[in-house]
Amino acid sequence: MKPSSGKGPLHGTPPATLAELDDALVDCHACPRLVAWREQVAREKRAAFRDEEYWGRPVPGFGPADASLLIVGLAPAAHGGNRTGRMFTGDRSGDVLYAALYDAGLASQPTATHIGDGLELFGTRITSPVHCAPPANRPTVVERDTCRHWLEQELDLLSPTLRSVVVLGGFGWQALLPVLSAAGWTIPVPRPKFGHGAHALLASTEAREHPLHLFGCYHVSQQNTFTGRLTKEMVTEVLRDAARAASLPLPG
Repeated sequence: MKPSSGKGPLHGTPPATLAELDDALVDCHACPRLVAWREQVAREKRAAFRDEEYWGRPVPGFGPADASLLIVGLAPAAHGGNRTGRMFTGDRSGDVLYAALYDAGLASQPTATHIGDGLELFGTRITSPVHCAPPANRPTVVERDTCRHWLEQELDLLSPTLRSVVVLGGFGWQALLPVLSAAGWTIPVPRPKFGHGAHALLASTEAREHPLHLFGCYHVSQQNTFTGRLTKEMVTEVLRDAARAASLPLPG
C-alpha cells in the first residue's frame, strides 16, 4: 500500500484522456471515512492474503477508452478491488461477472485474479459511483456525491463511443440517473425504476449526438448469487441485450 498524498477531488483543467483521469483518481483522499477504512483493510489484510501487498487506494475504471458499453457497479470490495487494484477482481462478485462477460463475448477469459492476469475487455468498461471500498459495502450518500465528479468526467470522456450502460443494483441506478441527465441525455418521464431486466432509452440532445440504452441488472453480490436470486445466465442475458444495443459483435 502506498502512503497517502492528502489530495482531494480533481480541480483545474479536466483530464483529456481516461488514462489521465485514472491517474488523478487513484490519488484521491476526499472522504476521510473511506480513506481510513481502505488503508486499515490494506494493513490488516485477510488471513488468506497476508502475503500480498494490498492496493489500498481508489480503484479506477477498467476497460478500453473507446468502449461502447459501460457497466456501473457500487464500490470496490475490501478484499477484492481494494486488494488487487482492479474492478471486481479477486472476489466472488467478480467471479460471476467476468464469467458472464466471457459467455457474452465481452471478455477474453472467464476469470479475474490480479492485474496482469491477461484479462481484456472487448468494447466494454467497468466503473462504479464510489471508487473506494466502504465499510460493510455501504457508502454514504455524502460519499457517493463527493465521488460523483469522477463518474461525470468518465462518462464525458466515453461519450463519443458510449451507446449502452448496464447498472448493477439500485444504488448505482440512483447514482447514475442524475449524472446522465446532467451530462446531456434525456431521462424519460416517468423516471425509469430499477429492476432486473429494466430497459430505458435516453434520447439524444444537442449535447449528446447519440441516444443511450440503459439496462438494469441485480448486483452480482453474494447476497444475490448465493441465494439464487441472480444466476450467471441472468447476467449474461442482460449483457447480451446491452451489447446488441451497443452494436457490439456477439458470439454465434
